[in-house]
Amino acid sequence: MIQAAHGIRQFDLALPHGITLACRAADVAPAASAPRVLLLHGFPEAAFVWDEVMRRLAPDVVSMAPNLRGFAGSSAPAELAAYRAKPLVADLVSLIETMGAPLDLLVAHDWGGALAWNLAAQRPELLRRLLIVNSPHPAAFLRELRHSPEQQAASAYMNFLCRPDAEHLLAENDFARLWPFFHGADGNAPWLTEPVRAQFRAVWSGDGLRGPLNYYRASPLRPPLAASDAIHTLSLPAEAVTVHVPTRVLWGLQDAALRPGLLEGLEQWVPQLQVQRLADASHWVVHEEPGVVVAAIRSALAA
Repeated sequence: MIQAAHGIRQFDLALPHGITLACRAADVAPAASAPRVLLLHGFPEAAFVWDEVMRRLAPDVVSMAPNLRGFAGSSAPAELAAYRAKPLVADLVSLIETMGAPLDLLVAHDWGGALAWNLAAQRPELLRRLLIVNSPHPAAFLRELRHSPEQQAASAYMNFLCRPDAEHLLAENDFARLWPFFHGADGNAPWLTEPVRAQFRAVWSGDGLRGPLNYYRASPLRPPLAASDAIHTLSLPAEAVTVHVPTRVLWGLQDAALRPGLLEGLEQWVPQLQVQRLADASHWVVHEEPGVVVAAIRSALAA
């Protein structure tokens, strides 16, 4: 299926291992030598959040944003094991190989960033550069979830999202429990206009939340509730999580869910690192500061 919406082309991309991803790209013919950029979204979003960024990058950058497995029209396997890191990263490997490796730049936010960190550590030959937007490196996240009361409290919502009835509870009363996720430190989200809300409703409706919530259910990286929780024994060897790809991190310091402590000591796992801190931005940098995101992408490509 191919559709066009407000300068954005929508299409389904079938990967060789049987997963199909619903994708979006700018509906503009790119320059012949244009660099290739892949953009990955997080929870509770979908690929449409990158539309404005892709429009601003076109036509001198070839950009594509897939809906991750389980999200908004992409393949959504029923079994929980399908949402663990290995099969999710396999989707990205297959996608990049289909596009033509190496990718010039991988840009990723939130859960997309979790996958991107893993991909860059395990398959660095598939990408030239990495840009992370408010998504914690797994080793830093593990450290903070174990030892930081501030991060444990900030991440407490993750255990709620793992409840078997979370889909039903989040959908109640026009998704009343989901909208507050987007509120900044001042309780406002000016970018969350009614047309944008309609886009979110479209991807959340029906059974649209089950796949996204399975990311949380399948992951051991969440605040401990008991001494027997997997996070206490989880091991992330340095060689398995060290990223040798040149990496930029764009971080909104007002992120209520991911606290600034996650940036501390990041250099030990990311030797080629640049960090840009945004004092007034929250977790939703892509919505709040699309121009900053575009500038960071162009800067990374120019480097």
